[in-house]
Amino acid sequence: MKTKTDKLKPKLFSVMKGYSLNQFSKDLVSGIIVAIIALPLSIALALASGVQPEQGIYTAIIAGFLISFFGGSRVQIAGPTAAFATIVAGIVATDGMDGLIVATLIAGILLILMGLLRVGSLIKFIPYTITTGFTAGIAATILIGQIKDFLGLSYPAGTVTIETTEKVAAIFKNIATINYQALIVGCISLAILIIWPFISKRIPGSLIAVIAGIALVKLMDLKVNTIGDLYTISNALPALHIPAINLMTIRKELGNGFTIAILAAIESLLSAVVADSMINSKHRSNMELIAQGIGNMGSALFGGIPATGAIARTAANINNGGRTPIAGMVHAIVLVFVLIVLMPYAALIPMPTIAAILFMVAYNMCGWRNVKRLCQKAPKSDIIVLVLTFVLTVVFDLVVAIAVGMIAAIVLFMKRMSEETYISTWKYEVNDDENDPDSIDLREVPQAVRVYEITGPLFFGVAGLITDITLKDFTQVLIIRMRGVPAIDATAMQSLEALVDRCHARNVTVVFSHVNEQPYHVMVKDRLVEKVGAENFCAHIDDALARAQAILSEKQTNA
Repeated sequence: MKTKTDKLKPKLFSVMKGYSLNQFSKDLVSGIIVAIIALPLSIALALASGVQPEQGIYTAIIAGFLISFFGGSRVQIAGPTAAFATIVAGIVATDGMDGLIVATLIAGILLILMGLLRVGSLIKFIPYTITTGFTAGIAATILIGQIKDFLGLSYPAGTVTIETTEKVAAIFKNIATINYQALIVGCISLAILIIWPFISKRIPGSLIAVIAGIALVKLMDLKVNTIGDLYTISNALPALHIPAINLMTIRKELGNGFTIAILAAIESLLSAVVADSMINSKHRSNMELIAQGIGNMGSALFGGIPATGAIARTAANINNGGRTPIAGMVHAIVLVFVLIVLMPYAALIPMPTIAAILFMVAYNMCGWRNVKRLCQKAPKSDIIVLVLTFVLTVVFDLVVAIAVGMIAAIVLFMKRMSEETYISTWKYEVNDDENDPDSIDLREVPQAVRVYEITGPLFFGVAGLITDITLKDFTQVLIIRMRGVPAIDATAMQSLEALVDRCHARNVTVVFSHVNEQPYHVMVKDRLVEKVGAENFCAHIDDALARAQAILSEKQTNA
């Protein structure tokens, strides 16, 4: 049976049934405020991604509108986010804008397929340590990437700064070129961003920092690079652009597309979960994935970059009264007006101010408190995964970090599980719990009966333990107690079947006690129940012992 959260129906179509003029006024105000917040952030994130400033606005307009319209969340605000900055910058640097468009289109298709196949709930299987590690890693790469503009450094022509390690090397080599005027503008902008939230939460600190930065540079005639010095600003509306697509390009960008899709899915669903907790609602995860796919494809075709749900802008929407997707759509429409009328003035924004804004973005997304808490309290295996993912994100890229992080997490998890699985011969102990039907209360076991108990999941990592089950020369019945086995896989099943064959070869009857549902289902499917005999599968240990006694009596009679 499908629940409401499984429905492939945009939330917009559900919330409009009881929509009121009062709620529209709240959504309108919230949409305008979120657009003001999104303006400097979209420009800053576009520059961090290695594209033109207006492309960040294009993304917030196209993806923001489409994801709100089709989305599975009531309040999600989508647009460019810091998580994509380093990925996009790398793709643009190596493959150009056409490569980025193809990669984003692939990501959009994958996201739609993920939603249609209803895999939204599977995102939860990506360990928290991995998401924390790569998020902190992305924050570190953004911070490192903005040090040049914050300090006003000058690099010689031909300096390559695509990889994070190359950026670090370039900073140290050219640290002597520091522009102290740029540093002053950057520090003042950063101070405003830190202090302003204590003064007002209604007006975004990034907007105040931008105004202050422009005023400083203009009024004091400082020699500081502005956006207009480095980029050509356009206030044209986004236009459709379809790149040349062939099989070779698709193969080349498939990995990038997969990375963008996974990251968009993770971040958007995390943002939706946070939003749910703030408004006591439930998003439709699979519909949200489909909307993310549609939004990213639209953004790519109209000059934008990858987009996803933005936690900070979504929270701002909620705090300002937005409760329906109308607020997100208003935010996108307001940005169209901003693009046409105000975009040329973006040329005046100093680059150190942009760097300061991105410093704050990096700080807010790094989650250092979560990292500290995990390092203090988490098991060592989780800390290893966290640190490994962080380092690989900074030194290499997100693809390598997630892949290696997942492999490490799986291997360490299997190791942990294997330590919880063991096989032991039955020990006779007095158990005072009279209500436990499986308690051991000094039961008598004939010498010809051997009892083994298996505890923990039986999977390929521990299948070899089954070989520890040994038979004596006088053993005629082997009881295998499995009440502590929640699951079994094919490899362990093969080992168990080999044990049964070995017992049959020695004329030893195998009796199973308390086989749980999943292992029993596998045994039926593997025909082991048929081989052993359904009568030799007992509900409890007392039944198994009684069955063993009957088998011994039968063998004595036949002898």
